Amino acid sequence: MTEKPQLALPFETVASSPTPDDQIRFVRHQRARRYLIRVDRDGQVRVTIPRGGSRREAEAFARRSQAWVARQRASVAARMLPPEDEAQLKGLARVMLPERLLALAAIHGLTVSRVSIRNPKGRWGSCSRTGSISLNWRLVRMPDWVRDYVLIHELMHLKQMNHSPAFWALVAAAYPRFEEARAWLRANGAQVG
Repeated sequence: MTEKPQLALPFETVASSPTPDDQIRFVRHQRARRYLIRVDRDGQVRVTIPRGGSRREAEAFARRSQAWVARQRASVAARMLPPEDEAQLKGLARVMLPERLLALAAIHGLTVSRVSIRNPKGRWGSCSRTGSISLNWRLVRMPDWVRDYVLIHELMHLKQMNHSPAFWALVAAAYPRFEEARAWLRANGAQVG
């Protein structure tokens, strides 16, 4: 006997997870091809149900993924700072990051129109066409040489607003250790962010 698709599943629901003290958010996504599980920065678990998938199978998938979820939550908890420490680091970032960015800009003969320190979820920095650079406050939590790579990366966008080979040539000329810094970010960025 085949299971009928669950048509009445709301777009988002919260239900008890396999462990009573946890919460899982189940989300149906019509373009998803398989069940997916994600642990957000706040420790919330989200299971994506693909087109034609069932809530029952999503719950079974979540149960099978308990060990992975526990590891991810431990990683999230290790990155969390007490509110007073976070406030202190954000204050440090507002002073230190613009100062260092502008010093590097001067070395490379570049003009930055505005520097802002923000709290983005998935980026270390961004650069607008108007010359405004936005930086993630968490940059203060990484080694100086990696932080400098991120700042140089954003500054080179003032010359080349894409990630073409020409852009990477600019980055390599300005910061020869860029590949080492990118590798560090791939390996350690999640622990910082």
